Amino acid sequence: MLKAEAREVGFAACRVCQPGDVPQVMARLQAYVAAGRHGQMGWMGERMHWRGAPDALWPEARSVIMLAENYGPEHDPLAVLEQRDRAAISVYAQNRDYHDVVKKRLKRLGRWLIETAGPDSEIKVFVDTAPVMEKPLGQAAGLGWQGKHTNLVSRKLGSWFFLGCIFTTVALPVDGGEVDHCGSCRACLDVCPTGAFPAPYQLDARRCISYLTIEHAGPVDPALRAGLGNRIYGCDDCLAVCPWNKFAQRAAEAKYHARPELLAPRLADLAGLDDAGFRALFSGSPIKRIGRDRFVRNVCYAIGNSGEAGLRPAVQALCEDADAAVRDAARWAAARLPA
Repeated sequence: MLKAEAREVGFAACRVCQPGDVPQVMARLQAYVAAGRHGQMGWMGERMHWRGAPDALWPEARSVIMLAENYGPEHDPLAVLEQRDRAAISVYAQNRDYHDVVKKRLKRLGRWLIETAGPDSEIKVFVDTAPVMEKPLGQAAGLGWQGKHTNLVSRKLGSWFFLGCIFTTVALPVDGGEVDHCGSCRACLDVCPTGAFPAPYQLDARRCISYLTIEHAGPVDPALRAGLGNRIYGCDDCLAVCPWNKFAQRAAEAKYHARPELLAPRLADLAGLDDAGFRALFSGSPIKRIGRDRFVRNVCYAIGNSGEAGLRPAVQALCEDADAAVRDAARWAAARLPA
C-alpha cells in the first residue's frame, strides 16, 4: 500500500530501510572531514554526530522511507558547453526549487501514513537540508547505489533523481539494499574538468564545480577557473555521462522542465544583473540562495573562459563592482579576452 500511495503522490520509487542500516557512514564522514575535502561546508563537521548516525537523529524512529523524485531532462545537458557565449546551468536548477516540490509530496505521503497507521504514529520529513545522509540510506533501502562519482545511480532512473525521506515511528517491512553496478566504467571520473575525484567513490569538494559555483564564498582558486568553462551554477558532467541514463525518462513534473530563459542564457545578459534583476529572474529557483554577487562572479569566470572579444564590455563594467570577488573575477576575465 505504501509504494502504491507513493506513486499516486508522484514519486518515481519508494523503498524502506531502518535508521541503523548504514553503520559505515560515520567512519567515512570522519575521514572526509579530517582530510578537509568538505571545503567551506563547516556544517558537515559541526553536525557529524547526527549526519553520521541516522539512528541518533531521532532515536524514536523505527523506519526510514526513501523516495526518489525523477527530474530527467528532455535535452542533452552537455550540449550547452559548446556554446561559448551562453551559460550552463545545472538541470535541477532550470526551473522551480525542488526542495519545495518534494517536501509537499513528502508531507502528503506522511499524512496518509499517519491516517493509515494510527494517530500515535509520528513522522519527520527531510529534503536535503537536515543532517541526513540521504545517499547511503537510499542505497540501504534499495533505491540505487552510490556510483564512482559518489551520487546515487538507479537502474531504472539513471542519475536524474532527487532524494526525499520520511523518518517514522511506524515499524515497516524493510527492502533489501542495492549492490554496485558500476563495473569497470570510469566515464564519470574521466569527464570531470577539474579532477574532483582523487579515486573512485571519493570526491574532493574543493575541486568540484558544483561546490565552487554554489557553496564556495570568495574568489575561486585561479588554477581551477579555466576548468569551470561556462558552468555558472552547478555541473552535470559526471551525471550526464553515466551509461545507466539510457533508462532515464523525462520528468513528468512540469515544475522540473527547463524554463526557456534558463536553458542556455546569454552570458552578457546575466553579467548585467543587479540585485533586483537577479531576484526577479530567479524567484522560486534554487539559484536565488547564492545571491547576486556570487552568481555574477561565476558569470565573469564563464566570460573569461569564452574567448569571445564581444563579451569584454560586459566584464569591464564589473571591474569596479562593489563586491570584491566580482571585481576580481571581472578583471581576471578581461585580462583573458582577446582585444
